[in-house]
Amino acid sequence: MIYRIFLIFITLLIFSCKEKPQNLDVNTIIENAITRVGGATINTSTITFHFRDKYYRANRDNGLYRLERSSDAAFKDTLDQLTNSDFKRFINEKEVAVADSLITSLSGGVNSVHYFSVLPYGLDSEAVNAKKIGEATINGKTYYEIQVSFSQEGGGEDYEDQYMYWINTEDFTVDYLAYNYHVNEGGTRFREAYNAREINGIRFVDYRNFKPEEQFPSLESLDSLFVNDKLDLLSKIELEDVTVTEYSK
Repeated sequence: MIYRIFLIFITLLIFSCKEKPQNLDVNTIIENAITRVGGATINTSTITFHFRDKYYRANRDNGLYRLERSSDAAFKDTLDQLTNSDFKRFINEKEVAVADSLITSLSGGVNSVHYFSVLPYGLDSEAVNAKKIGEATINGKTYYEIQVSFSQEGGGEDYEDQYMYWINTEDFTVDYLAYNYHVNEGGTRFREAYNAREINGIRFVDYRNFKPEEQFPSLESLDSLFVNDKLDLLSKIELEDVTVTEYSK
């Protein structure tokens, strides 16, 4: 009996000596989350998927990228292409002129879908300002609350938007996120990840997209509003026919 009590005491002591999740700094949390989603594979791969009525293809090679959106699966009809250096439009594989007034909105539309498709990949960029503001419990699981804003330089056209990520303290998955946006009179959205699946080393999810009654509530409050059924479901964001091809090493 005494020996059994001793073993229990030693086991509890070992677990109590482990580093507690809340001791991790924000950069380590983000690094772990990017690793969990498959960041190393994303760095050197081609990803394709179908979203609503468009087809998307992303080629990434250790910082270089070519992000595309097309009206057809063969990427030959109307193709918008965003790279590190510029934006181009092709129709039937021939480049066409695009008015300067349209480039910002078209490139932003291409970038935003690709950005959300592999989150939290990209949260380690120099333009990201991340801060751990606490922890929260949602549906019995504990999450780091990570607040993200962007610097004007390198932050894109929507650099003023603010984000909140709920990153699981156990496995570093991003199960929930929220953001304030300012285009078209602005608003707030909360997303719940579901249908998580791994394809060739990359974790993909779909989202249920919610809207609060208030236009710009505190992002920190949205998890509580979600748990208490105070958010309205607007839509579902589903990636279909996802493929991943990693470059040969």
